[in-house]
Order: sequence, then C-alpha cells, then structure tokens
Amino acid sequence: MELLAPRQDLLYRPLAVGEPFGTARVARYDLTELANRGGFTFTLSSLKAVEAENKRAVTHDGVELDYDFLVFVPGVKLFWSVPGATMFWGGPDELDSEVVVKHLGEERIDNLVFALTAGRTWSLPAYELAMLTEASLSHKDAASRPQVLIVTPEDEPLAVFGQNVSKAVTGLLEERGIGLVTGAHPVKFEKGELIVAPGDPISADAAIAFPAMQGRKIEGIPHDDDGFVPTDEVGRILGVAQAYAAGDVTTFPVKQGGIASQQADVVAESIAAEAGVDIQPKPFDPVLRGVLWTGRGKKYLYAEIGGGHGETSSISDEPVWNESEGKIVSRYLSPFLAES
Repeated sequence: MELLAPRQDLLYRPLAVGEPFGTARVARYDLTELANRGGFTFTLSSLKAVEAENKRAVTHDGVELDYDFLVFVPGVKLFWSVPGATMFWGGPDELDSEVVVKHLGEERIDNLVFALTAGRTWSLPAYELAMLTEASLSHKDAASRPQVLIVTPEDEPLAVFGQNVSKAVTGLLEERGIGLVTGAHPVKFEKGELIVAPGDPISADAAIAFPAMQGRKIEGIPHDDDGFVPTDEVGRILGVAQAYAAGDVTTFPVKQGGIASQQADVVAESIAAEAGVDIQPKPFDPVLRGVLWTGRGKKYLYAEIGGGHGETSSISDEPVWNESEGKIVSRYLSPFLAES
C-alpha cells in the first residue's frame, strides 16, 4: 500500500473551532510516522492524472505508478463564498476569524453574524462558533454584550440531523440569546450590511462566513460540473475499473469526516473482496454522528440518513454510539490517531 499526498502532515481540522478561543488547537500528525505504524509507504507528491486503461497513476513530478487498486481521496478545494466577509477556513494557519473574536466587545463589533451558504458544505461549525462566542461573552452585562446571529439557507438549524436535533438546537440558541435567520442566502457583506436573498439587508459590524466546496478535477477521473466524483454503493468510481473514491470528493452531499470514514470502510471491504478475501462488502449506509461544542459542555447528535430508518434524529449529553469518542467518529481512524 502506498499513500500519495502533497503535504507531510495530516491536519485534524474539526478542532479548529476552538482555536479563536484558545480552548483547542488543530492537531497535526506526521504522515511518515503514521505510515511506519500502519505498514504502508508514504510518498510526498500529488496526483496529476490517471490512465485507467493501463491502471497507472501519474504524479506532477512525472513519476508513473502502476496499481492494482486505486483509492481516490483528494478532498475538496475551498473557496470564498461571501464577498466581504471574514472566512473561517478551518485550518491552523488561516484564522482570520480569531482576530474578529478578539475584537468582540469593543466598539467596533457590537453585532456579529455567522453566515452559511447553500450547496455542498458542513454547517455544524457555524453553530459551534456562535455558541462558543456567546459563552466567551457571558461574563459581560447583557446590555453591553455583542449580539450574535446565525444566517442560514436551511429551513431549520442543522436540518441534516433531522427534526429532533433541529428543534433542540433552536431551543439552545433561544436560551443563549443567539439570533437565527433561516431560509436566507448570504450574497455579500459590505458597508455594515449582510446582503441576503430573499430578505432585507442585515446590519452587522462583522460577518464570518464558511467556505464553499468544489471537487478536485483530475484527468482520467470522471466528475460532475463541480468536480465531484460519482460512485456506486460500495465506493467504485463509475466507469473506471478497480478504482474507488471516498470522502468529500464524492457526490454524496454531506461533507463530514465521520461520513468519509464510513465510505473508507466500505471501500476497504470491497477491495478486500476483490482481492480474494472471503467477505461480503456492505453497501454504504450513512450514519451521521456529530459532537457539538456549546461552550457549556458537549451535545452528541445522531441521525441515520441513508433512508428507510424512520425518524432517528437524536441529541443527548452522552454519546449514543460505541466507537471511540472524538469530533470524528470512525471504527479505525479515530483509535489509530488516539495512539499517536
């Protein structure tokens, strides 16, 4: 097994929500060390093209790598979604939002908006940042405390988790005095106003937005207009023999680390079966698990989103799953990283 990656380290980005408040730091894992522990080879390079008919991968360095099985997991490109807003990129070196948080309570910021856009994205960090911001300001007198507002195109907050979670999160926001505008698409932030459609402009001293996503287009790998790769129920790339994809680059609309890990599990089983292991691969049946940092403890969110499960939406103070606790819940990756 060989891992081809364009950077030396793996970033555990879900912890980035704590960076502006000094409560967490994005963890880094050296890929060479992980390779030594995991029994695979790590090559620092990036993929340029795939010659599917020859089962060959070509790097930007011109190196040709023959393969029996290819697993395509390049993630996505993140780009600016709301012109004029401060972006929360979710990385350790890109925390412009930390500057905004540090200015809260000063004259320049009395109203702070967290703006979500439609499309393929992950909305949970917006609600975490809003609640963590409110918690960091709770020592201030209510009259002088900056107003925090979430603007989202969702009909309900965290709608992907189902009605029970949405209802509970709505209640949490109300208890904390955090404003919520649903069904609104942020367009741009300028001159102290967040322009939304539909609706009137929203006055704000600062706006923090979250990036839109686009798939990474590689020659030889089929993709839709936005660069996302179509796969079947066991992760095979449609139209490419013995090639698989997992994670945010696939057309599956929910972009979350736990979902990506489940896709990887399915791909691993499918490859094992093709390689002759006596195993029946289970089709991808996504279960969404999320850990919501509220600034006053954690909430554990759960939903079976594959269809045919009925209403499985739940929110609790303790996890309802057995896997190792973490921001990303996975059978193998989380325990493996926990040992690092």
